[in-house]
Order: sequence, then C-alpha cells, then structure tokens
Amino acid sequence: MGFFKDAIAVFKKRDIQFMESYQETEDVYTFKFRKPTDLTWDAGQHGLFQITHKKIKNGTRPFTIASAPAENFIQITTRVTEQPSDFKKSLLELEDGMTIRMSGPVGSFYLDESSPTLFIAGGVGVTPYRSILKQIEAEGSSNSKQIKLLYMDSGGIYLFKDELDKMAENYPIDVTYLDSKDGLHRGISEFINENQDNGRYFIAGPKSMVDAVSSHLQEENIPKRNIKKDAFFGY
Repeated sequence: MGFFKDAIAVFKKRDIQFMESYQETEDVYTFKFRKPTDLTWDAGQHGLFQITHKKIKNGTRPFTIASAPAENFIQITTRVTEQPSDFKKSLLELEDGMTIRMSGPVGSFYLDESSPTLFIAGGVGVTPYRSILKQIEAEGSSNSKQIKLLYMDSGGIYLFKDELDKMAENYPIDVTYLDSKDGLHRGISEFINENQDNGRYFIAGPKSMVDAVSSHLQEENIPKRNIKKDAFFGY
C-alpha cells in the first residue's frame, strides 16, 4: 500500500515559493519555502526537489522535510561545502518569491505504532527527527510511548539543539548528544536492554553510518522489520 501511495505522490508536482535561507553552522544551511495550503505529509518523509530557474545536470534531488506538517513552511536543511554542487549553488541563488518544484512527499520513515522508539541521528541526519518531534509538540498529544534520540556528531555541533532540549523538557522524549561510536553503541545497548524485542529503531545520516548502525543492530539480534533507515547521500 505504501509503495502505491508513494508512486502516486511522486507524480504530483507543485511549484513552491522560496522564503529565506540562513546558515545553521559554518557548512550547514536551512532553506524555507511557503507551504501550499493543500499540502501535507507524514512527519519524517522526504520530497524530490527540482531546480527550475536554470538548467543544470542532475537538477532533481531528494531532501528530508525538516519541518513538521503542522508548521506553515517547508524546510530543508543540508550541508553545503566550500565547493558546492551545481544543485546547491542553485539553492544559494534563490531569492524571495522565486520557485522550485517539489514532488511527493514520499517514504516510510515516520512513526506508525506505539512501541518504544530509538531515533539514531548522525550529523544532518537529525532533520527527519526534528519534523517528527515538532509534530508531536504541535499536536500537544499525551504521547505515552517512549522516544529516545541518540544524536551523534564527531565535531560536537548539534543542529536544532535548543529546539530539541525544549521539547525534551515538555514531552516524554530523551535526547543524548554523542561524539563517538563507542558512546553510540553504549546508548543502543541500554535501549535494547530496557526494551528487549519491543523496540523500534530509526537510523538517519550518511549512508556509511546508516549501514554500519543497521549491521550493529542486526548483530544485536534486532530483526530487520524493526529497523527503518534514511540514508543521506552527499551531493
């Protein structure tokens, strides 16, 4: 069912208006677009974004939507290096009122059951979790399920930290900031010990990190069906 839903969503394209962009850190930028009134998505999904103001090679790229459906904008947050791709150069050229095209949103990287859940983020891979947690906050639900976020960044630079800390104060969400693989593995082991076969595991970040953490979970006897992955590719 999810496959057919995604297939239909991909064919639904719409132009979205650029609002603003700003630097989150030295090499991470946020881009915001006005949200069409008829657009919604499941928090954690991604869209396909196409540059339309000029012709470039590989002009369509997937990005996780970092904003929650309850917010009145579409947000993507991505790393931009000193030598950005043509796609990211084009994003940096956007001015208020200009448009890009969006297809979707698509994907199954969203909460869909009430089991205790471990979110594992690497670097910019925190973006889908911002969307999910902001949606929980917006709904003001008395969400009783346990949600734990392990956020790893070897440089100790944590995106959305103020927002995450504020949400952790008001909702059953536990956030741990890590800067090493050993610390991450300890956090995973603690969650597994507390929840045994009942836990669900989400992994988002660079593909190498996602693959390594998924393999580690399976070595700890976590079945594949309990693991959701969102691998970020550099471009």
